[in-house]
Amino acid sequence: MLAYQHAYHAGNFADVHKHLAVFAVLRHLLRKPSPVTYVDTHAGRGLYPLDATETQRLKEYRQGVASLWSMREHLADDPLLGPWCEQLAAAQAASRLSHYPGSPWWLSQACRAQDRLDVYELHPGEAGHLESQALPAQARRLHTDGLAGLRTSLPPATPRLCVLIDPSYELKQEYLDVAETLQAVAAKVRHAIVLIWYPLLPSGRHHELLDAVRRSGVRKVWRSEVQLHPRGDAAHGMYGSGMLIFNPPWGVDTQLDDSLARVVRCLGDTAMHTSQWWVPE
Repeated sequence: MLAYQHAYHAGNFADVHKHLAVFAVLRHLLRKPSPVTYVDTHAGRGLYPLDATETQRLKEYRQGVASLWSMREHLADDPLLGPWCEQLAAAQAASRLSHYPGSPWWLSQACRAQDRLDVYELHPGEAGHLESQALPAQARRLHTDGLAGLRTSLPPATPRLCVLIDPSYELKQEYLDVAETLQAVAAKVRHAIVLIWYPLLPSGRHHELLDAVRRSGVRKVWRSEVQLHPRGDAAHGMYGSGMLIFNPPWGVDTQLDDSLARVVRCLGDTAMHTSQWWVPE
């Protein structure tokens, strides 16, 4: 059984990067009334108390969501960060930062009566926590492998599809499995929007994912990476966060570039953001 539990890392800089990208995409999807199926392949718990024993062990949220929370008044004029911070505030029990909402929470905030939400979680402990979280009536909690479940559910019943793929990458095969899943989605639902998160580790294993996506010939992929510090300064642990967005809505890339430039200034002097569009081989 896989051991990864996201509670130890909840609210870190990678969560901010990932969920800001999700939030940007969701805002565009909500501009049209046609139904959307949202799929979260690796849901986790849904909502993380920052005073939990696991979260307090590493306190990674301090160089992540807490940095933005302390600067939220100065970020209010940003067309993406301002609304993101307002929605984050809605997840708190009071005026202080007490919880970090995971991806099921962010997706559920965009789920309207006509939409569907499928949240997958394989780890029995994490799935148990997810059962206790409030989700819309049209949400389905699925205790099974998210990548396999997504592929067997294609095409969706709704005209639009938005997928978040966010594995732990404990199993090295997951890098290639994710690339194959993206290729399967693109083949069956060409208009789908797929967001893929990946870690930047000193081992450089994420290049297996990136190379496989390039070889697949999938088009319209935007790549975004946030680094806390250069790779050479990280002998151990994650030094950066990566996102691939397949079929990003028009303008999302520019909006995220602008907002992430402000995010990295909150994360420290060595933090940086880079992005690029990919041309398939």
